[in-house]
This record gives sequence, structure tokens and C-alpha cells, in this order.
Amino acid sequence: MNADRLPRVRVAGSGGPGLGASVHALGTGVGVNETAELVLDLLGRTGLVAPDVIALARGRTLDGASVTQAFIDEGVATTDGVARMLATRHHLPFIELPSVGVALDAAQLIPLMTLERAVAVPYALEEDVLKVAVADPGNLHAIDELRLATRHTLGLAVASREDILTELRRLVRAAEAVGSALLEVDDTEALADDLEVEDGVSDGPLVRLVNALIFQAAEESASDVHFEPQEDALVIRFRVDGVLREVQRVPKKMAPGVTTRLKVLAKLDIAERRKPQDGRITLTAGAVGRTLDIRVATLPTVEGEKVVMRLLDKSRRAPTMTELGLSDAMRAQLEEIVSLPTGALLVTGPTGSGKSTTLYGCLASINRPEINVITVEDPVEYRLVGVNQVQINVRTGLTFASALRSILRSDPDVVMVGEIRDVETAKISIEAALTGHFVLSTLHTNDAPSTITRLGEMGVEPFLTGAAVSAVLAQRLARKLCTHCCEAYQPTQAELLEARVSPEVAAASDGAVFYRKKGCPRCNQTGYRGRIGLFQFLRMSEDIAALAVQHASRDEIGRAAMANGMRTLWDDGLEKVMSGLTSVEELARVLS
Repeated sequence: MNADRLPRVRVAGSGGPGLGASVHALGTGVGVNETAELVLDLLGRTGLVAPDVIALARGRTLDGASVTQAFIDEGVATTDGVARMLATRHHLPFIELPSVGVALDAAQLIPLMTLERAVAVPYALEEDVLKVAVADPGNLHAIDELRLATRHTLGLAVASREDILTELRRLVRAAEAVGSALLEVDDTEALADDLEVEDGVSDGPLVRLVNALIFQAAEESASDVHFEPQEDALVIRFRVDGVLREVQRVPKKMAPGVTTRLKVLAKLDIAERRKPQDGRITLTAGAVGRTLDIRVATLPTVEGEKVVMRLLDKSRRAPTMTELGLSDAMRAQLEEIVSLPTGALLVTGPTGSGKSTTLYGCLASINRPEINVITVEDPVEYRLVGVNQVQINVRTGLTFASALRSILRSDPDVVMVGEIRDVETAKISIEAALTGHFVLSTLHTNDAPSTITRLGEMGVEPFLTGAAVSAVLAQRLARKLCTHCCEAYQPTQAELLEARVSPEVAAASDGAVFYRKKGCPRCNQTGYRGRIGLFQFLRMSEDIAALAVQHASRDEIGRAAMANGMRTLWDDGLEKVMSGLTSVEELARVLS
């Protein structure tokens, strides 16, 4: 693939002078010292790195982070670029672990705890030489520890830190799943004993299976895990980047045991199999170093109980406005809207389109000690310092509407309502935006213009909508192309039409360079890794407010908004396709 098409993935220090050479001089693990300050000053004077990035790097070194890691976090350098640079500096070979592969027998020759401390992984054993990939060849203490941990001679190579950590997580997951082959055993009494987990027993095959699946889901950044009973097996599927894929089939006779184990963890009634139940699990996935809040829902089906787990990573930080994926012009408009003292910003889209993440990004940009920010959510997905967050509890009568009424008596400046679900919540939110508060919330509509008509259908007076709503942001999430394997091509109009692109867009895109998926070990052969937002921004104007009062249709409001500069979701998506961020097939899948 062409590395120059994406400024964010240009490899700093992959062989040329400039920033790479400067970061090269730092190595890794450099704190605030004279060398780091000199390099940062040099980069600032030469203009190789933007001043705001220099300031962020200097701030992070004050917190003990390395300058190299700060540049990686800001997208100026990549882990691959740093690894190649360190390999050159220490005269060691650079390897790509996903391509080379890790032999399990070699990886087991050094204890996992030692490998995790050293950020290293053995990948092959040739005669008496144990080949080990390390992230930092300059960490002599770690290398000495590796030598002491094995009787073999070490053959060092350098790999990217990201690849090594991925392999280490797989090794930990494999260790968690040791003994899962016992699932084929026919001794039903032994299986029943495995379910008695309340007395502290946790080494049964069912327990190991469930633990391994949860850790695997966390490692692969799955948002949901489905346990689906079918005629011949219990099918386990992960939703990764918005798409479900099957990961394992458990024998049918094991399905009740797995379901019971999950219900025990979620503190549900294991004897109740005829009606749905909801629960939650809070645990620390040691294999991936994350604290997970798992929402568990059971649903009786004709083949047995289906269980769905929604994984929320409590250790995640809220995204910044820059990280949301908005274009520069759209981000500037959004920043202007959220800085207003009153009004309402509504983010709309289907379930799972990243609406809450966008709201958190907006909150993070305006959260200051001098304002009182209160949220009411179900569930609380991110923890924000300095923000008062309220968790909905329907069982105790704490609904969105009742919580919102109490919040408005608590002197708020900014209120975030997780979702407008009913007429009462809609009316209270709109009235709050008219009485000196700035309100952020979400709604389920297909695009931004539909939101205006949807509020009218919910019972909100159109003149209140026009006066209270400052802007509407519609969005979707599309899978990002894997930057390691995607390839450029020029699609024909026939190919675009086959991908469900409209004839008008296909004709306008004739001869343009697009990018498509290919598949590699880093993306599990899917061709995609991660997701990016597609956005449509409607800013309220006098003519749109007038149309709302006249009960205008969605199409009339849409035409007025387009005349004021609004772009469609397709327009924003095609821009990201031509930038190599996603494929036209993915765009058609999400928006068609």
C-alpha cells in the first residue's frame, strides 16, 4: 500500500533523517532530562513537529511517559517506525511477528511474568538458540532477566511493541484456556461439580471456558458476546467493529452449564429459564489489563436460553474532539456549538453508531471547574473526572424523566441526557435548553433533518424545537481499512454500482483512486481494523426553524439545510474512502 496517502501513518524514523533521527536519539523510556528537552527544542525550531504536539509531548514527559510514546500517541510516529529505528540503532534484525508467527513451544520456554516485564516474546527455537523479539533492545536489565530465565542462548530481534503485546495477550489467553479440551468428557457429575463456583472453586473446564471467552472478547475489543443455543451446538459469536463473527461452537450438552455459569456470575436466578433476565458482571481482565463492566441479558428461545453480554471498558478514557473523526470544518462548527451557554445539541443515529462516544468527546472539551456538568445515562460508559454522572435505575423509579427533573434543581450549567426515549424526557430536555442550560442528548433517526420532524412526532411543539435546538449531528460507524494490507485501485462504474453506490455518485467517482481490503494476520484476515465515524451536521437557522413551525417534511428541511451547507453522510463517507480510511463496499454496507 502507499504509505504517503495517510499523514497519520507515515513512519517517523523508518530510515530517513528528520523527526525519525531525533526520536532515534531518544530511544525509549526517556523521561524529562536534558536530552529530551534538547530534542524537543530542536524539533520545535526545525518545524518538523507542530507546536501543539511538542507541548503535549513535553507535558506527557512530565507525567513520566517517554517522548517516543508521546509522539506515538499523537500519531507523529508509529510503533513499527520506532521498532525499525531501534533495530537499526542496535544492529539487530527487525521482524513482523504476525508474518513470522510465534511457536507455542518456544514461547513457553520463558515464564509469562518475565516476558510481560521485559515486553518480549520468544517466537522460534533453532537448535539451542531461542529467538526472542523485544520491544526495547536498550533495556539491558530486561534482557539480562530473559537470559537468566532460560538455559538456551538468546537470539534477539526487534518487533513493534504493539505486536509483542498482542502475542503476549494471546499467550495469557491460551494459558487461561488450558484444560478446555476436557469439555468432551461424558461424566455429567463432574460437569455439575464445575458449576459450584460460589464456594471459590474456579478451576473446572466450564469456568476456564467462560473465562477464556471473556478474556478473548476483551482482547479483540468485542463490544458484544452472543451465546446462541442451536439444534446441535452452543454457538459463540463476537461483535467486533460492528460485525458479528463466529468464534467457537460448544457441544450442545455443555450449553446449560455455560449458561448457568454466566447467570451465576451475573447474579441471576439460575432456576428461572422461562422469562428474560438482566444482570451485570464487574471484573478485571488480567490478561488484557482492563476493568470490564459487563451487562448480561438472557432471552428464552425454542432451543434454550440465549445470553448476550455487552462489554464496557471502564478503564477507557473519553475521546477528544479530534479523535472523533470529524472533518476540520465540521469539528470547528461543533466546537462553536458546544461552547454556547444555552441550547441543545442532538446526536442521532441507530443503536451502536457511536452517539454516546461523541457526546463524551463534546463533554471532555467543555468540562471545566467553573461549570457544573451533570449527566444521566444508562449505562455510564466512561468515567469523567469533575462530572456528576447519574446511573438510571428503573427498578427504583429513577428514570430519565425523573432524574432530569431532579438534575434541573441542582444548579447545572450543562446537562447530558443519555437518550431521549419518551415524550416527557423530550419536553423536559427542550425546556431546559430554553431556560439557561446547554443540553446534549441522543435520538434514534436515520439522518439529521429527520430529527426535527421526529421531535414533533414525539409531542414537542415545533416552535420550541426551532428555538431550543442549536444543531443536530447524525452519524454512523464504518470499519477502517487495515493500514498494513489495504491496496489502492481504480474501480469501474460497474464495480461501484455492484457495491450499491448510486449511479450519480458512481459517475462522479469515475477514475478516482479508492482503497480496498485485502486481509492479513494483524486484522484477522478481515481487511479492517477499528472504526471511524461518518457524520452529517445540521445547524439550526431561521429558515429551518420556520420550516419546523410549518410542520415541513423531512425532505423540505433537508433541502433547506443543504442550501445552508449541510453535507450528506455519503459525502462525508466518500471523502474518507478517497483518503484510504475505509472502502466503498463498507460505506455502502453502512449507509445503504
